[in-house]
Amino acid sequence: MLKFYFNGSPNPTKVALFLEEAGLPFEPIKVDTRKGEQFAPDYLKINPNAKVPAIDDGGTIAFDSNAILLYLAEKTGKFLPANRAELLSWLMFVATGVGPYSGQAVHFKHFAPKDQNHDYAHNRYQYETDRHYKILDAHLAGRRYMVGDAYSIVDMALWGWARMVPFKLGDDAFARYPNVKRLIDEISARPAASRAIALKDKFTFKAEMDDEARANMFKHMTTKVA
Repeated sequence: MLKFYFNGSPNPTKVALFLEEAGLPFEPIKVDTRKGEQFAPDYLKINPNAKVPAIDDGGTIAFDSNAILLYLAEKTGKFLPANRAELLSWLMFVATGVGPYSGQAVHFKHFAPKDQNHDYAHNRYQYETDRHYKILDAHLAGRRYMVGDAYSIVDMALWGWARMVPFKLGDDAFARYPNVKRLIDEISARPAASRAIALKDKFTFKAEMDDEARANMFKHMTTKVA
């Protein structure tokens, strides 16, 4: 059975969405990143980058959420748009733009030390995240899904991060991206999405962002490279 290493953050949740939509049997294995479980030697054999998610599909290892989505879509033949160039373009747009900039926007908005001046970094990532969502919103104007006429892994990849737009950009941010919100609301209403979100609730994860959690989540705070 496919082993799915996860926590409740955006990237694992979009893989959980695919697994639920495709009806693939899987064994969920929690990785509590606030406790540092991503650095366990056995897990580093699965994902040397010490991140979640990752899968072990009968000895075939894949990590990075977008790579996993593409692997599973190709394996099952499900949720895979026919236009491969458009598929890869928008999947990589999410992988290299939406995800990383969203993550940094969250970090500098919510987790960067308050006793330091992060105005430049905060504004840069807010600006770039907003810019990415404006591109997505314009693309979705007049179309139901990201690629072609059918729900696909690109929509799943976007949903993982986009459902958290208010947390990244403010409570009223969704009003700026009505087409994105329409798509995210449609996906979130699917039974598979509810199951994907609820998966984390079957396990106990560390909730506190205390010194231990910060040391495990943000190692740059204790290690100076340059």
